[in-house]
This record gives sequence, C-alpha cells and structure tokens, in this order.
Amino acid sequence: MPAFYAIAGLLGVAVFALMLRPLWKDARAVALGVGVLALLSVGLLYRLVGTPQALDPAAVRGPQTLSEAITQLEAALRDNPNQPEGWALLAQAYQRENQPAKARDALGKAATLAPDNPDILTEAAQARALVDPERRFDAQAVALLQSALKANPAHQRARWFLGVTQRQSGKNADAAATWAPLLDQVDAQTAGNLREQINLARADAGLPPLPEPAAPAPLLSARISLDPSLARQIPPGASVFLIARQTDGSPIPVAAQRHPAASLPFTASLSDADSPMPTLKLSQVQEVELLARISLDGSANSDPNAHQSRPVRVHLPATAPVELVIGAH
Repeated sequence: MPAFYAIAGLLGVAVFALMLRPLWKDARAVALGVGVLALLSVGLLYRLVGTPQALDPAAVRGPQTLSEAITQLEAALRDNPNQPEGWALLAQAYQRENQPAKARDALGKAATLAPDNPDILTEAAQARALVDPERRFDAQAVALLQSALKANPAHQRARWFLGVTQRQSGKNADAAATWAPLLDQVDAQTAGNLREQINLARADAGLPPLPEPAAPAPLLSARISLDPSLARQIPPGASVFLIARQTDGSPIPVAAQRHPAASLPFTASLSDADSPMPTLKLSQVQEVELLARISLDGSANSDPNAHQSRPVRVHLPATAPVELVIGAH
C-alpha cells in the first residue's frame, strides 16, 4: 500500500507539473499552491469513494471454501444490497450449507428487488416451503407463485407449485385446472405422470377424469432392415434407434424411437409423440434427416463406431415409407 501511494503521488506531481507549466514561470508560488491543493483533494476524494483495500492481495484472493464465499458475498451485499442476483446466489450457498432459514430470507430480499422475475419469485416461494416442517406453502409463498405466473404464465415450476398449494388446501378442482396447461408444455412421459396427478385431483373434487388424448398423426414412416453381412455381429440385447434430426447439423433429435434389434426388419412411424423436447415437435419442422442406428448396449448415446444407415433427407409430412438399411455402403 505505501508503494502504491508513493507511485500515485509521483504520477500526480508529474501530471500537475505539466498542467501548471504556464503558471510556473511567472507565479511559482501560486502554481505550487494550486498543485499541492489539487493533489490533496484527489487523495482525499479517493479515500472517501475509492477502494484502496482492493489492492490488498488478501482482499482479492478468491474464496477457498464455501464458507469463505458466503462471507465475501455477505460483505459485498452489505455494501451494495440492491442486487437481486447476489441475494439469489447467496441463498443457493446457504442451501448448500443446510441453512434453509437464511436461504428463505435471502430469497425474500431478492424477490423484493425483482418483483417481475418469475425464477426468483418461484425460488423464494419454494424456500419458504422448505423451512416449514410439513413442507407447506404459506400465504406469502402462494402470493409469490401467483406473481411469478402473472409475470410468465408459461413458467412450469411456478404453475406446478401453485397446484401443489391448492391440493394442500383441499382446492382439488383448482389444482387440476392449474396443472392442465402443463400437459402441452412437457414431454410425453412427463405428461403421462402429470395426467395421473390431474385425474387424482379431479377425482377428489368429484370430477370425471380427463379424456384420453388422441394419438398424434404419423408424419413419416421408415422400413428398417439390416445388411445381411452384419447379421452375426448383432448381439441379442442390441437396440435399434430410429432418429429424425434437424438438417442444420444439430445432434439433438426432433423425434426418436427405440426398438429391439431382434425385430429387424420392421416398419416404424414417427409423430409428435416421439419428440423428446416439448419445445420442438416434429410437426414444427419442414425437413429432417432420418437414420437408423444400432446400439449394442441398448443406450441412446452416440457411438462413432456404431453401425447405422445412410442419413436420408425427408420432407414432412412424408407420403411414402423411407427405406433405411443399417450397414449398407
């Protein structure tokens, strides 16, 4: 620190000497007085609004443990408390340290500072439930969830938790109605589990179950066969994955199915029900790259050495089955 002040002083003298050079010849005393006064003013101003402690190596050393990180973050938020993201980050650290009450309070401050942020509002509501011995959402948590859905009606976690609060309160019909929009936002497997919960809530409310959804119309079909030269190389437990992916090179499938390799050759159809991502359905794209791949261990992980068919570009909806031969060159 003394070295920093000495260097800063020398630089200041040099700068002011250049600035005051026109005065030096005719009024040395005045120039000297102005220079000294300016240097003292700058130094005092830096002490008041600057952060000289930031030059201390101990102060800028990164935290070595979670406890040190919490201590540094607490100190930073004491100096500048108007940071909702900082409070949310501190709450995560408290949760990792098994301090749910402190996490609740930190997220409460974050929610106050960011009343239109649905993620923070939902986290704050959940933190309040985690503190409750029965994991119940209190009135303030319900208000936070309602605010989150007002900010973003498509927020899945806020909608799910709000339905949970309604079930806890015996408002079963309201819970079923709150959860119903989620069916169009989640994948097929999650939708099946969610439908069960909705029907349970409807039954408790004296309502009939939801009607079964109509099966999505198939958008393409493929006849998949195996090159005869590979017949003895495929073990009994192998699987065949029929994969439709975007033509822009993205490896994430738009639709996919898994079949036992023992069923080769076979014909399969793909529809929106086979889309692994609720945000991207097969019906939302105009063209896909279609291929069939053998998985020896039955997993969906891509193996560069796996036997597969040549990729075929297919315009949707396809009017005729696509021929895919695994291992053909």
